[in-house]
Amino acid sequence: MAAPVSSTSDVLLYFLAIFIPPVPVFFKRGCAADFWINICLWILGWIPGVIHAW
Repeated sequence: MAAPVSSTSDVLLYFLAIFIPPVPVFFKRGCAADFWINICLWILGWIPGVIHAW
């Protein structure tokens, strides 16, 4: 059984998550708690921010 194919916008968000993790979180969730959690994780370390964004 094949996995569903992601849309082009999702693929773009995955690439953005690698470089600037808070941006895709903001686009998906807005200025909610997830965005601020990702900002804090990104400040603490790049890898936790990327993992949370993915």
